[in-house]
Amino acid sequence: MWIERRLSRRNRSDAAHTGASLYARAVAAARVPIFYQVGDQQDDAGGFGVPDTLDGRFDMICLMVALLVRRLRHTAPGVAQALFDAMFRDMDASLRELGVGDLGVPRRVAAMWQAFNGRCQAYDTALEGGSLHELSGRLACNIWRGSVASGTADRLARHVAALDRSLWLHPDAALLDGTVALAAPVAQAASG
Repeated sequence: MWIERRLSRRNRSDAAHTGASLYARAVAAARVPIFYQVGDQQDDAGGFGVPDTLDGRFDMICLMVALLVRRLRHTAPGVAQALFDAMFRDMDASLRELGVGDLGVPRRVAAMWQAFNGRCQAYDTALEGGSLHELSGRLACNIWRGSVASGTADRLARHVAALDRSLWLHPDAALLDGTVALAAPVAQAASG
């Protein structure tokens, strides 16, 4: 009995370490500058014009974490939970660093959790259905609050769908050791 508990604690510790590592990779992927640069909305050149604000960065982190959670919940639900926990520990710490008082942090974290959960469900539904149009609409609504050229949202939807496919091709071991890579979008030269 004691050995089982000890192994269980070690497994939780391993999952927590992996979750923290995957969260760091998701944050790094969400902070790639091309997401926040303004691009040409008529072609596939340039950036995506995600608002470089707290909300814009939160939305990009949610997107990257949602893709990882989507993949992990089928093969390693404990790691998916650890990733979620790492994200919300960071959100709690970030709010405190921004000066939000102790009484306001739980309320704001709860609102962030609801936003994240809603985004996870929305992206999962669109990706499961294979509808780039639906994914594009959900991204436009969540990331740009509906105020974006459809071409830009469509380009991000294609990138997200490609990331999702690549995560399903990664071996479980790459996920479970926290070394999976989330590829950055590549700015393509405008055809002329």
